[in-house]
Amino acid sequence: MDSREKIKRIIAGEDADRCGLWLGSPHPDTWAIYFKYFGIDGSAAHTGISSPAEEALRLRLKDDLRWICPQWSCYRHPHGKPLWDNRHDSARGLASIGVFAECEDPAEVEKIAWPSLDYYDFGPAVQALKNSGPYYRAGGMWCCFFHDLADFFGMENYFVKMYTDPEVVDAVTRRVCEFYLAANERFFEQAGPELDGFFFGNDFGTQLDLFLSPELFDRFILPWVRKFADQAHAHGYQVLAHSCGSVVRVIDRLIAAGIQGLHPLQAKAAHMDAGTLAERFRGRIAFIGGVDTQHLLVHGTPAEVREEVFRIRKLLGPRLIISPSHEAILPNVPPENIEAMAQAVFE
Repeated sequence: MDSREKIKRIIAGEDADRCGLWLGSPHPDTWAIYFKYFGIDGSAAHTGISSPAEEALRLRLKDDLRWICPQWSCYRHPHGKPLWDNRHDSARGLASIGVFAECEDPAEVEKIAWPSLDYYDFGPAVQALKNSGPYYRAGGMWCCFFHDLADFFGMENYFVKMYTDPEVVDAVTRRVCEFYLAANERFFEQAGPELDGFFFGNDFGTQLDLFLSPELFDRFILPWVRKFADQAHAHGYQVLAHSCGSVVRVIDRLIAAGIQGLHPLQAKAAHMDAGTLAERFRGRIAFIGGVDTQHLLVHGTPAEVREEVFRIRKLLGPRLIISPSHEAILPNVPPENIEAMAQAVFE
């Protein structure tokens, strides 16, 4: 059973001979540190999707998963503008207030310049999928609409307007999410069976709880999560969702919406520890992550990391892909601890 089939089975809740492993997506400043430690020539340029050196490191660690996200790397604005360059009022500058901070009329939402799907060239991402070898391929637009909306309004304004101007929030959310749905449709059509799982992310939680109540989550967030999941399932893909923070109060809702795998299991966030997750959700969803990046991987010893992986495996397995509790591994995580994490998966 190769890695691709193994991860498919883990996410589907079927038998596999071990749990999975995903290195994550280290911060750009981290790669050079790891290349030096593992003796890998890191001189090859980073393409925005992957590089030969990065792939060599994944092979060294026996990483089971490849993440190909086209949202930013495949966007080709003719004037070099980024996606959602219209989030802030240019007269105000890049302050905390967004372009719709004072908007009270949903019709105003259509008056700004929205991005065009025609600026996407998904060819490089599709080719990266084809080059991924016998490994699970996760991808699709990141669809981080919760963050986009916070930028379009300013985060505090976003939450306040859910009460004062819900129709405006609906209008901006619809504009952003329908763009993502349309982009995903193009990408999925081109990717076809080269893609295994749709992986998208929004950070709905803080260290202690959700950013918003479960009731507001149901009203403004969950319907779009369900639309994204339904679209991916219609193409035959598994669905994986990312959310940092404490999201324990909405995991049931995510499962009901069609989410099959939850990432990254922020281990030190309230009620996101392996024991609580196992007690409440084991067997109902695949777990991806869980190895603490706030303390253990930064300050622990390789032996401590190894023991924690064993503990998580016992609690959360077999529907488990071992990975750091945040995919963007920072330079303060010693490479020997990542090595210990990876080795423990196979011990």
